[in-house]
Amino acid sequence: MNTFNHTPDSQFQIIGFQQFHNIRIILFIFLLLFYIVIFIGNLFIVCLVTNAKDLHTPMYFFLSNLSLSDVLLTSNIVPNMLQILWTENGKVTLSGCILQFYIFGSISATECLLLTVMSYDRYQAICNPLKYSSVMTFRCCRGLITFCWAAGFTPTSPVAIGLSKLQFCHLNTIDHFFCDLAPFLELACTDISTVKMVSFSFSFLFTFFPFIFIIVSYAFIIHTILRIKSEKGRQKAFSTCSSHLAVVSLYYGTLFILYGVPSKKQSLSINKILSLFYIIVTPLLNPIIYSLKNREISKAFGRILRHAK
Repeated sequence: MNTFNHTPDSQFQIIGFQQFHNIRIILFIFLLLFYIVIFIGNLFIVCLVTNAKDLHTPMYFFLSNLSLSDVLLTSNIVPNMLQILWTENGKVTLSGCILQFYIFGSISATECLLLTVMSYDRYQAICNPLKYSSVMTFRCCRGLITFCWAAGFTPTSPVAIGLSKLQFCHLNTIDHFFCDLAPFLELACTDISTVKMVSFSFSFLFTFFPFIFIIVSYAFIIHTILRIKSEKGRQKAFSTCSSHLAVVSLYYGTLFILYGVPSKKQSLSINKILSLFYIIVTPLLNPIIYSLKNREISKAFGRILRHAK
């Protein structure tokens, strides 16, 4: 098969949702509304945590960073998706495609690490309450957040470099709504085994091990909660970690279904729907889950409204 000598300006065509061409305007409106809600909802969490002194605690510090990562994740993909739907023009350069993949992969890895750090915070709060304030200091929290963002943007770099060195076929159509790795690699005419091995290794390292850490943390948390004699005490202890547990279940559940099931067993349409769920629904529900299940956020918001009046 013929290949072309690609340059950073080589053009690729993202198909998007061609199968929904007849309802593309309706789809555009819904996605735009969802994006606005995601943007406002998550920035609301970031601003609320920043301005409400009652929320200057490790748990909310980590939550604000998770909300920030959700904003960055959706902003990396959804605006371009909306542009493709509106103009029906999915042209993207090779450098632009690799950059979008790099940001998507890096933020996804960062979110895995943030959820892990949040589980460690809940473990310390419930299993070691007397030592919590001395362990989860501001310096410790700042170091953990710095690690999450720095480490999250590290593993995707060698994969992105590997993609830039591949030769691609003349068929340059990406059957997806963004530059995800699998449909991008399908266009390569040269050996992709090294890129796939590096991608799998880092994905395993930054998803599986954090997930195991979260499972172990919650095993200790549940064990500690069950040892509390009063029912009221058990309910109070569980309420402090229920929101995080719900977000972890939603995040990893979608992630494992999307990337854990072999691509050959999923149709392209199903893969797109699952990707859309991961990019849209998860960031949409995160602030809702924390707002509905957390009295501190509701109280802090109420106080800010009263002061504003």
